[in-house]
Amino acid sequence: MPPILPHLPISPSDKELEVTKVTLGAIGDILIHDRVYADAEQKDGTYNFKNMFAEVQRMLQVPDILVANQETMIGGKKLGLSTYPSFNSPHEVGDALKDAGVDLVTVANNHSLDRGEKVIQSALTFWDMLGIPYTGAFKSQTDHDRIRTITKNGITFSFLSYTYGTNGIPIPQGKSYLVNMMNETQIRKDVEQAKTISDVVVVAVHWGKEYERFPNQAQVGLAQKLADLGVHIIIGNHPHVLQPPAWVKGKNKNETLVLYSLGNFLSAQNELDTKIGGMASIDVVKTKMADKSIIKLSKPSFLPTYNYDLHWRKFKIIPMDLLTNEQLNKASSHYEKTKRHMSTNIKDLHIVTSK
Repeated sequence: MPPILPHLPISPSDKELEVTKVTLGAIGDILIHDRVYADAEQKDGTYNFKNMFAEVQRMLQVPDILVANQETMIGGKKLGLSTYPSFNSPHEVGDALKDAGVDLVTVANNHSLDRGEKVIQSALTFWDMLGIPYTGAFKSQTDHDRIRTITKNGITFSFLSYTYGTNGIPIPQGKSYLVNMMNETQIRKDVEQAKTISDVVVVAVHWGKEYERFPNQAQVGLAQKLADLGVHIIIGNHPHVLQPPAWVKGKNKNETLVLYSLGNFLSAQNELDTKIGGMASIDVVKTKMADKSIIKLSKPSFLPTYNYDLHWRKFKIIPMDLLTNEQLNKASSHYEKTKRHMSTNIKDLHIVTSK
């Protein structure tokens, strides 16, 4: 009979101390054309967009953190509402996003400077009033230098946002903080700083070509550079149509999830591909050891949605698995095509249903 060995305690360096998980979600462009805000206008002259999110609200509240790309500045009615090509949207868009479950908005895009600094300042002040952090456009240099973070379940996320351009509108001299441009030197500096204050770095990029269903070489190249910097999650926007997500391996063998484009979530664009969007999500798992912490990403998921309207009225966002043929002809066929398209690079992409 072998000798009975004494029980040896597990050394702190080998012992797993804590495992926590956060689900991060992201939705695509909130692009408020005049037909959308006209539909939201109330008899007293205010605006209510909340009903437009009613059919997806339960699903939007599933992620622990939800990020939205607010494509148009919500400068408010007093500064004069406007639509394409120079947007200014009602403050009440922010109320609806908060009600729907959005925790942070990215606001660096080609329309950031459409109506100038006054609209930017008004919009950012309103986000502050709502208690929703924004990133990508800022009130001042001090505001710019404070990287936005959100901590849930012991995991701290940092959020950065950049755009390729501003439709040719120059940034006012001495006020580069008003919108983050896609400068690789600045991005590297920001990512390095973000890594010192957070467990997970999320970068939103306004990139690509409008209406192209697959990323171009510039997008792929920048995604690789961001992965090499150690960025964990990339949220892409601007094409206004869905582009399939992918895993990109960084130079340190880290895996980065790239959401190349989540399309439009709410808009009045009327081509079929511009009406299909959705919510992507990813589980972020932190294993805290005695001497280090490890972050792993798992279960990339996607909820396909359809931006419905009836002759430019009654706008609402509907999960595609609930669509009827009256709302979209051959609805189930379009739903299957969307699922296949988004699974192009990630074959085990989990398709979320509303049921």
